[in-house]
Amino acid sequence: MKLDVIKLDGAAAGSVELTDEIFDLEPRADILQRVVRWQRNKAQAGTHKVKTRSEVSYSTKKIYRQKGTGGARHGSRKAPIFRKGGIYKGPTPRSHAHDLPKKVRALGLKLALSAKAKTGSLVVIETAETDGKTNTLAKQVRDLGWKRALIIDGASVNEGFARAAANIDGLDVLPSMGANVYDILKRDTLVLTKAGVEALEARLK
Repeated sequence: MKLDVIKLDGAAAGSVELTDEIFDLEPRADILQRVVRWQRNKAQAGTHKVKTRSEVSYSTKKIYRQKGTGGARHGSRKAPIFRKGGIYKGPTPRSHAHDLPKKVRALGLKLALSAKAKTGSLVVIETAETDGKTNTLAKQVRDLGWKRALIIDGASVNEGFARAAANIDGLDVLPSMGANVYDILKRDTLVLTKAGVEALEARLK
């Protein structure tokens, strides 16, 4: 498929041929859901923790005699049955990550790119370079009508452009290796540089 290329000031800059195997696939919500869940679970901290009966702070002395009280036998105030006692089978620190085949992850990224292309939310720009001024870039973004956009560049991001974009709300910049399904789907507009298109095609072929 062919897509027009523009500059940041909105001027035309030719066109680019996009690989159909990456940018023109039929959408599959099940694959996208699997990849997004894999990403979010991997990012989850998993630091939730409760204190067990071996960790709560109480005396280890037997609380009352074994027989003759008319009540149940107890040896420790740390037992889960008592107020402020240890928690039984509560959450402990763990990883929420799970495995997902590399082919499914790659397919998910292709489907995310295709989804943006099919809805007309994919824009290709010549280069992501600016004078480093946030004001200049913010005006260009506003004129282009990008409200929540993700810009994916080539192997590395231009330092001045990254600095200018850092303070613009709703604008994120990633190198091609950082491209991922969750960030692509979360934004309204996906912007690729020509170098970004080449890098993604080389990565996914």
